[in-house]
Amino acid sequence: MKPSLTAGMAMSVMGLALSVSARGTIGYEVHDGRRPQPAVITPGTFSTQDQPGKAPSDAIVLFDGKDLSRWESVKGGGAPWKVIDGHVECVPGSGDIRTRQSFGDVQLHVEWLVPPGTKGRSQERGNSGVFLQGLYEMQVLDNYRNETYADGMAGAIYGQYPPLVNASRAQGAWQSYDIVFHPAKLQDGKVVRPARVTAFFNGVLVQDDMDLIGPTGHKVLAAYPEWLPDKGPVRLQDHNNTIWYRNIWVRELTAEKPRPPVKPAGEHYYGNQH
Repeated sequence: MKPSLTAGMAMSVMGLALSVSARGTIGYEVHDGRRPQPAVITPGTFSTQDQPGKAPSDAIVLFDGKDLSRWESVKGGGAPWKVIDGHVECVPGSGDIRTRQSFGDVQLHVEWLVPPGTKGRSQERGNSGVFLQGLYEMQVLDNYRNETYADGMAGAIYGQYPPLVNASRAQGAWQSYDIVFHPAKLQDGKVVRPARVTAFFNGVLVQDDMDLIGPTGHKVLAAYPEWLPDKGPVRLQDHNNTIWYRNIWVRELTAEKPRPPVKPAGEHYYGNQH
């Protein structure tokens, strides 16, 4: 029996759909000219102790030394910290501040300083924190010749992972965090991908693509709740210590990594098309 015209058309349409689907899953060849070119940006400049650097051109500048218009109090209203000589100073007892904008996958740059003459020991000397997505804390603390518990020192993911090394500078020196953060992904109340952090402290790798076990807590084992937001603010902690911050910026990242090629160089080789 010959297939009917309708059946033949249906098979043709199905074949076309399959071919389109197949093309979508083929992937790229090595040196494939079809791969899109990355966006062109102007890189930033490095900071010195006397002068903050400039953010990359595609960054969102959260604090440029002038005002706290991008920040608010976690209690509501404007940010109560002080802007002095190009830096923002935590006002002890005023409460945490957070960005008005929320973020997911990011590269975050933060510089901080413990004022000279700060007294105390262990957790009571220059304590603050940088919270990613408002949930996960990178500890800020004066750990230059000041010992504390390893998962609570500068460069630590508080209560979870100590830094690989203690790269702390002395009081009165600007210190820097460069952090790559990917939020957790939950499905039906279960974690299918934990939050991840890679961090450099004063240019030194201290957290190497670490899987976080949950939002930060104190004296408790962190665990994920059944629901988490896709995005959250950057939050700076008031721990009743005077800490300075400057040059805070963030770059939003794509959640998915580029895929590797699946074939050797072939008909789509870049040199054949340009």
